[in-house]
Amino acid sequence: MSISVFMSRTDTVRAYAPGKLILSGEHSVVYGGPALAAALTRYAEVWFKPVRVLEGLRTAFEGLSQGEVYPLKLLSQFKRGLDQRFDQFSRGELPVHKILTRPDDLAVYTLAMLLQEAPVKGIGAVGHLPHPGQLGSISDLPIGAGLGSSAATIAATTILFEHLLNRPKTPIARIDRVRFCERLQHGRAGAIDASTVVHGGCVLVQDEIATPVSHSGFGAGWFCVLDGVPASSTGECVSAVAASHGHDRLLWDAFAACTLSLYHALSGDPDDAIRENHALLQRIGVVPEATADLITSVEELGGAAKICGAGSVRGDNGGAVLVHCTDTAAFENLMAKRLERDWFALEISQVGAGFGPAPVRPSGQGR
Repeated sequence: MSISVFMSRTDTVRAYAPGKLILSGEHSVVYGGPALAAALTRYAEVWFKPVRVLEGLRTAFEGLSQGEVYPLKLLSQFKRGLDQRFDQFSRGELPVHKILTRPDDLAVYTLAMLLQEAPVKGIGAVGHLPHPGQLGSISDLPIGAGLGSSAATIAATTILFEHLLNRPKTPIARIDRVRFCERLQHGRAGAIDASTVVHGGCVLVQDEIATPVSHSGFGAGWFCVLDGVPASSTGECVSAVAASHGHDRLLWDAFAACTLSLYHALSGDPDDAIRENHALLQRIGVVPEATADLITSVEELGGAAKICGAGSVRGDNGGAVLVHCTDTAAFENLMAKRLERDWFALEISQVGAGFGPAPVRPSGQGR
């Protein structure tokens, strides 16, 4: 889309990206181990509507905040401030959860980053890009539950403004952008989240190299349970694990072997690999007791389950939980007794981040 077309339009434009579920390797990838993830048929959709009477960007992120106003002429200053806060974190002067001061900051930082790379003359003035307007999102991805909501939002924002500014990027460049921006959320951002939401499908990361792998889908018996939002952030969990287990090379080698076992068993019987992964995650202390009780209940049905994401080092909620249970009726009965937890059947999104409205989510089991 050319700049002149963008300047003349007044309708809402949209972009989207799928969420993700890390099947294995969520902590060990920090120590060079492989990680395996799948994109989900649940999406974050970012939209922009030009509004000439505004003097900046007004955010409207559903379920995230009350909205904020970001003056266009101050975007570079805003980005510089967040970069300085990240530098403070890197020096140990600021905790990771205090880098971002408002929930909306991450998406606006993404836009500011794009503009810094190729600034538009006259930025902030009426008649020049980016046009004042509303920047918002709707999402199927709960915040902080391990489903990649921040990575998906960054990827969708990147593609949205790539089109509006007529500056398309390659998938590799998009992955780099997502990783760079997401570091503000987690302190460190590896390749797995960014690669999965950009590419779609299944992705295997080894030595920081992401490779899309062929996988047609999970089939019956695969589920995701949303076990609440963890009390500790990803950054806090990673820091706590590093302090206790960072130098345990044998532990991380065991994680790596487990991830590769699960990768090779996905189309067969993955239960042993999933159970082993769960035991390793318990060993590093990121599986809350209540989440472990849920996983034990699944195992008693003959299935297997594990957390997918950082987990939590405090509180009762573990975030997303991967479940494989071939006795689907028994699993549904189990979840009928746990009405406080949402769950859904897993389906792989074969499409990654794209321009336009998000695909319609297929209906399936769950609530």
